[in-house]
Amino acid sequence: MIQKERAKRNKTLTLIPEEYEKYSTKLLNINHPILIEDLLNKTIHNNLFDILEYLPKQFADLIVIDPPYNLTKDFNGFTFKSSSKDHYLEYLRSWFPKVVALLKPNGSLYLCGDWQCTSALQQVMEENLTVMNRITWQREKGRGAQHNWKNAMEDIWFGVKNAKDYYFDVESVKQKRKVIAPYRENGKPKDWEETEDGNFRLTFPSNFWDDISIPYWSMPENTDHPTQKPEKLIAKLILASCPKNGLVFDPFLGSGTTSVVAKKLGRNYCGVEMNRKYACWAEKRLEMAREDAAIQGYAGGVFWERNTAGLQSVAQTPSKGKEVLTI
Repeated sequence: MIQKERAKRNKTLTLIPEEYEKYSTKLLNINHPILIEDLLNKTIHNNLFDILEYLPKQFADLIVIDPPYNLTKDFNGFTFKSSSKDHYLEYLRSWFPKVVALLKPNGSLYLCGDWQCTSALQQVMEENLTVMNRITWQREKGRGAQHNWKNAMEDIWFGVKNAKDYYFDVESVKQKRKVIAPYRENGKPKDWEETEDGNFRLTFPSNFWDDISIPYWSMPENTDHPTQKPEKLIAKLILASCPKNGLVFDPFLGSGTTSVVAKKLGRNYCGVEMNRKYACWAEKRLEMAREDAAIQGYAGGVFWERNTAGLQSVAQTPSKGKEVLTI
């Protein structure tokens, strides 16, 4: 296994050959129907399309799907090729209803995509679930475009099986924002808190997220996966839509972010990844999470704006009913 030469401060996750062998033994391979207890907190090393019929129906409280977008992209030797919109829609229809069948009757599902495939995602969601919302998040990374607007946004479609019965904990995903023009009533702060470090307000989350940082070389969560999602992004989905001790399923696990965040937040997890290298990365990250449950941008039971790391590091006072993770 060839190792890249990296700067000493580079925290990108790597595997030496001995670790690759170690984590390979932890992977679960399926070739027959399996019970829920046998896949609990496991990384399944299979092609999703080969094992969908083997997975138990209605076992997941939350499903997070980050499928290949309709782009030509190399995933460690496997190349997903872009196609027409109609062909991509048929690709989604070939497996999406089978994944929905794995969701509990009161479960929730999030489906990720970019602007080029979001119309197909909306269509397949509406065919199988009740669409509750479309989240747009700022993916601020990459070079500028010379002859077009730089693409710096992605979508996440939110759907449920039963619009009258689904789990959603809005209190767990509030954001701590600076108050620019504080309003007082009878001389006291109204809906905001005055602290030595500034004025802050806990705000209800919207469907536009501008507080996400893409993993980069100095962050311990970073890997060489070409489309890795940030832990903070997935943490919002899990806290909002999966109860404590519930089960989160990711059918395109990649480098393991969904499973890792679920573990850090006290949820059960299960993910499917066909690439052995990525699956081993996931297992190493899960092992690391035992010692370090921090999630960048989430501390003191709330999500913080960008560029507030100093304040987050001191937000260690437990709040009733809140998870407390510091960076």
